[in-house]
Amino acid sequence: MILVADSGSTKSDWIIVDPNNKRSKTHTMGFNPFFHSTELITQKISENAELSDVADKIDGVFFYGAGCSSEDRNNIVKKAIQNIFKNANNVIVDHDLTGAALATTNCEEGISCILGTGSNSCYFDGEKVHEAVPALGYILGDEGSGSYFGKFMLSEWLYHRMPKELASKFGETYNLTKEDIFEATYNLPNPNVYLASFMRFVSEHKDHKYFQDMIYQGLAKFASIHIWCFSNFRDVPVNFVGSIAYYFQEQLQEEAKNHRFTLGNIEKRPVDPLTDYHFNKHY
Repeated sequence: MILVADSGSTKSDWIIVDPNNKRSKTHTMGFNPFFHSTELITQKISENAELSDVADKIDGVFFYGAGCSSEDRNNIVKKAIQNIFKNANNVIVDHDLTGAALATTNCEEGISCILGTGSNSCYFDGEKVHEAVPALGYILGDEGSGSYFGKFMLSEWLYHRMPKELASKFGETYNLTKEDIFEATYNLPNPNVYLASFMRFVSEHKDHKYFQDMIYQGLAKFASIHIWCFSNFRDVPVNFVGSIAYYFQEQLQEEAKNHRFTLGNIEKRPVDPLTDYHFNKHY
């Protein structure tokens, strides 16, 4: 059996697949070695019954995750995986950008972008991933992401700049206070996930011009930073993974027209095509 995982900051999707291509899915919290230790990752994986039940039968684990961008950080996750899946003789931990590229390009040339809790982009030449600009995280970057829009909405609400009819519903829906917002964003773990959680409200009111303008402006900023940085962005497909890309496809299509690039594949969760890739390669 092999195990394939795609982990964002909010959630990790896992697929267990046997040699007959029988698959079962499960989920854990998202793991990011910027924020989470080997001990915590080990604990949370071991608490998942589906993963624990097959732990001894797994001979290969392929994990793609946010924050897995260096050998030191990857080892934080890899050690946790090896703690649980002791018989896995092949454990690969790689960047979520690599996972995005493998999931969307069919191993052909193209640009792959992440638009979920966070955001990022890369160019895939058919074999290797190439980054042009760094991912700066939810404080300095993550343009067009859930955390980016959540930060904008909270500041607009606190500054009394959100339209009154939305501001009232927004505050009531989440029972917001300035003190609670400050506590969640400055003191509690995973503030990026907290910020991105407000995108549900946007989805429920996405026809309002205020949110339409917000989404278009955020996606335009993402394109200007994370797509324009590749000199061939008009010559190859631009693919996307993540919940923001999936739920706001109409706005993405409009941005593709405005910026004259070809919109390629959009995958809400890349774990399914990643499993196809590793099943074919492994078996």
